[in-house]
Amino acid sequence: MRSIILGIFAAFFFAFTFILNRMMDLAGGSWIWSSSLRYFFMIPFLLIIVIGRRNFKPLLFEMKKQPGEWIFWSTVGFGLFYAPICFSAAYAPGWLIAATWQITIISGSLLAPFFYELVHTDKGPIQVKGKIPFKGLAMSFIILLGIILMQLEQANHLSPVKLALGIIPVVIASFAYPLGNRKMMDICGGRLDVFQRVLGMTIASLPFWIVLAIYGLITVGPPSREQSIQSGLVAVSSGVIATILFFQATDLVRGNMQKLAAVEATQSMEVLFALIGELILLNSAFPTPLSWCGMILVMGGMMLHSYISQRKVIPHRQNANA
Repeated sequence: MRSIILGIFAAFFFAFTFILNRMMDLAGGSWIWSSSLRYFFMIPFLLIIVIGRRNFKPLLFEMKKQPGEWIFWSTVGFGLFYAPICFSAAYAPGWLIAATWQITIISGSLLAPFFYELVHTDKGPIQVKGKIPFKGLAMSFIILLGIILMQLEQANHLSPVKLALGIIPVVIASFAYPLGNRKMMDICGGRLDVFQRVLGMTIASLPFWIVLAIYGLITVGPPSREQSIQSGLVAVSSGVIATILFFQATDLVRGNMQKLAAVEATQSMEVLFALIGELILLNSAFPTPLSWCGMILVMGGMMLHSYISQRKVIPHRQNANA
């Protein structure tokens, strides 16, 4: 239950990403700076935390052992996640991006066969290939149905081109984020805490952000003062607070693909938080009755997903220990 609560709090802070990115785009800011500045600003905050906990040297030791793996999977988990998210903000409103992002619920479940989970048997713990949690996946489709209902009326007002450019990059990000996160959990093997892992992945993804920033200087020029400030807010709320909360939640269920999928399902709450944020900050239209029905489906689907995922694990452990 603790992992679910942490996941919901992470969703609250993640929601600021979609709202602030849309605000920056409406003000004329480039998606290049919205994405790269966030990770540049994250480093000093994370360094203070990790150095203050005297955990920086162990992090460097782990990164030196497999530098190539760190750079590649951190670029996947952070670079191919956030750059597409910011790119899509130029073509679709924040609520639609937040809604589309919930595909990560299904994406995370579909990635299960590519990883191994720890199973306790009479002969001791063994590693077995993960299986797609089909019952939990069915609950994920209920969540997505609710999201579709919420955005049905607004999506009809977008052109097909904007709809595609606003959705396809987010679909790519929905696979990249859980893939990079899970691979880094395997590489770290529980030897690093969540602060170390987030800092390590941020540092390891710097080559990607530096190249993107150079491209930005050449094509669109330097960022404005307002965009720099807003990117800093995203770095603190989403990059530091939300990421640490989410990684802490996934660490609590590391090795259990079913519970991991349940934690990732909590991110559906981002839609509700993003909607509330847009109502307050961007003066968006108040949701219709159809949208409220969708919200109920999202909430109910999330709770059912969590219940079924945990229910499947308990009997499995009892049989293994018998």
